[in-house]
Amino acid sequence: MTIHAPEQLIEELKKLVDEGKVRTDADSLANFGKDWTKIYEPKPLAIVFPKTTEQVQAIVAFANEHKLGLVPSGGRTGLSAGAVASQGEIVVSFDYMNQILDFNAADRTVRCQAGVVTQQLQDFAEENGLYYPVDFASAGSSQLGGNLSTNAGGIKVIKYGMSRDWVAGLTVVTGKGDVLELNKDLEKNNTGYDLRHLFIGAEGTLGFITEATMKLTRKPDNLTVLVLGLNDITNTMDVLRTFQQSMDLTAYEFFSHQAMQHVIAHGGTSAPFDADAPYYALLEFEATSEQKMDQALELFEKCVEEGWVVDGVVSQSETQLNSLWRLREGISESIAPHTPYKNDISVVVSKVPAFLTEIDAVVREHYPDFEIIWFGHIGDGNLHLNILKPAALAKEDFFKQCEKVNKWVFEIVERHRGSISAEHGVGLVKKDYLEYTRSPVEVAYLKGIKQVFDPNNVMNPGKIFDL
Repeated sequence: MTIHAPEQLIEELKKLVDEGKVRTDADSLANFGKDWTKIYEPKPLAIVFPKTTEQVQAIVAFANEHKLGLVPSGGRTGLSAGAVASQGEIVVSFDYMNQILDFNAADRTVRCQAGVVTQQLQDFAEENGLYYPVDFASAGSSQLGGNLSTNAGGIKVIKYGMSRDWVAGLTVVTGKGDVLELNKDLEKNNTGYDLRHLFIGAEGTLGFITEATMKLTRKPDNLTVLVLGLNDITNTMDVLRTFQQSMDLTAYEFFSHQAMQHVIAHGGTSAPFDADAPYYALLEFEATSEQKMDQALELFEKCVEEGWVVDGVVSQSETQLNSLWRLREGISESIAPHTPYKNDISVVVSKVPAFLTEIDAVVREHYPDFEIIWFGHIGDGNLHLNILKPAALAKEDFFKQCEKVNKWVFEIVERHRGSISAEHGVGLVKKDYLEYTRSPVEVAYLKGIKQVFDPNNVMNPGKIFDL
């Protein structure tokens, strides 16, 4: 007999996991039912904490039996409400699936449960003389399963690529409750469709990633940072082109003067040099020799001579390197008290200056009283547009006004053949705008794939699109 009463459902759910691993208290419901977005009120039925793939499989079978939605929860650092449970779903938290299970030094791979924190994986790699290069400001709290489910990119994409580029194999539980081991960690495996790449970036809508075998690489040698003040946004491309003609960069980031001012006011760092500039570029490279450092400084001098760069500074120690990185990585934290409305958009790199200029003009024209903060991974075409809420404006009114901006911004994105979500996913926040990046035919195929893996629509329902 199907159980309908919430109390009975929860009692049955408790039988599927270890004792004490189902929570229904108000604090847990509020905390685990949301991510970093502040638009939707969390209203989950319960929070469940599995410890094994088999327990996840049992939870999925339970959800199918009772037609209950499941929402995955990792570090909850998402910015598109992909991990928000607002419709009475059961939240499946991977906090207790946080073990590193196996390490193969010869293959340079490490098998992890989905709840392993990014920093935990980075530290493990370093302890074994290797390097996990996917990195971002939330590395201390984001979890591997969430990173893969949104195909997180971060600050090293220009050199190392996205999260999907580091996945050797996956274990997943599909929406039907099947356990699939995908790719068997092979470097070469040309036997039909590579299903692991369907689950990477799927935001848990096809099934839940429970384990991942991640590839590692050699540690970079003597990372060095150069921060440059730019005269104009178009100079970002002039500088990038000049450096890339002669050397490989591990990162190429940018931020506006307003963004930097927020970081400085927040504390912990200072301006890189006395001269002000409207925009700043942060370049990171491996200074493997004196010759390589001299080359970087010569390129910097050329950029000054061309009139692209106002001033610059190069890190002389690891402490200074971290301080300069703070100018970029501290932005999200420093503007968080202002309830920023975030857009994570991308185009091909060559279109960035015109793209940014066009969007900035539209937003400033219609909302002259809103503070606009620009930063992002400009070396791979990914820009973060942040509109800050005026203190006197109610949050609900602010979000409504920002939603009007979306249409204009995304029309520009569509015109430049860009993406409305470069790395944060679609979730609830972006799903009404999917058409600006995906054609109706593409969306129909996406929905068809969803129905194959999750015919009862129990896996993160309502995210990316509605069925």
